[in-house]
Amino acid sequence: MRKDLELKEYRNLLPLRKERSNKGTYGTLLLAAGSEGMAGAAQLSAMAAYRMGTGIVMVLSDESNRLILQSTVPEAIFKAYHHPVLTDQGIRAAAEKAAALAMGPGIGMTRVSEEAAQKLLQIVCDQEMQRPLPAVMDADALNLLAAGRISLPEREDKNRMIITPHPGEMARLTGLSVSGILNDPVGVAETVARSHHVICVLKDHRSVVTDGSHTFLNPTGCDGMATAGSGDVLTGMIGGLLAQGCDPLCAARLGVFVHGLAGELAQERLGARSVMARDIIAHIADALKLLEGA
Repeated sequence: MRKDLELKEYRNLLPLRKERSNKGTYGTLLLAAGSEGMAGAAQLSAMAAYRMGTGIVMVLSDESNRLILQSTVPEAIFKAYHHPVLTDQGIRAAAEKAAALAMGPGIGMTRVSEEAAQKLLQIVCDQEMQRPLPAVMDADALNLLAAGRISLPEREDKNRMIITPHPGEMARLTGLSVSGILNDPVGVAETVARSHHVICVLKDHRSVVTDGSHTFLNPTGCDGMATAGSGDVLTGMIGGLLAQGCDPLCAARLGVFVHGLAGELAQERLGARSVMARDIIAHIADALKLLEGA
C-alpha cells in the first residue's frame, strides 16, 4: 500500500469539509458528456464527481440519454444539448450556476457536440462573466480541438484549463507519433502546457501532471485500470475537485492520485483482469478514507 508520507502529502491537497454546510458549499459541476449511444460516459463521469464530494452535478447531454441518466444517477440535474429552451442564453445561465466545467467524455464528433463545445468554451473563458470558470477537457473535446473544429479562446487567467489526453489523443493534438510521445512524455507534456497555457495531464503508466513550470509524476495506478471508461471517471473526479474550489494544478494532481489509488484498491480486491471503470468509482470512497486517515 502507499507510503505514509506520500498519503500525507496528497491529504493536504484535499478540499476542506465544514460541519455547517450544504450542497451549495461544495460547488456545482457543469458536465458536458455523452451522446446518442454513449450515456455510460456521462454516467461514469457524474458518479465519479459525486464520489469526490461535489455538491451538485449538472449533466449536459443528448436528449436520448435523459431516461438513462435520470434513472442511474438520480442525484444529477439533466439538461439536453438541443432542447428548445437550451439556447445560447440557456447554456450561459447553466454556466453561471456552475463553479467548474468538465467536458468531453462520449460527446462525439457531431455538429451538435461541436457547437455546444465551442459555446461552452467561449462562455467559461469570457472575462465578462463574474468568474470565468476553471475547466477540464478530455476525450472527444480534445479530438474536436485536434481536428480544428473548436478552439481555445484566449483568457487572461492562464492555466485554468486542464487537458487530460492519453498518448493517442496527444498524438492527434501535436502531430507527433505515439512512440515519440511515449519516449519523452515529460518533455511533450511540458511543451504543450507552456505553448497553450494549460495544465496537461498526459495519461500513461506513470501519468505526467504539469503546468509547464511545475511537473509531477503520479505514483499511483495499475494495469487493471486499462479499461474502457477509466478516463471518463478521471474527468469527473478532476471536475468535481475544481467545483469544490481546488486550484487547477492541485485538482489535477489530486484527481490523478486518488484515481490511481482507487484503481489499486479495486485491483487488489478483484484482480487486474476484472477491474471495470465502475469498480474504480466504487473504491474512490476507500481511497479518500485512506488519505484522510494518513
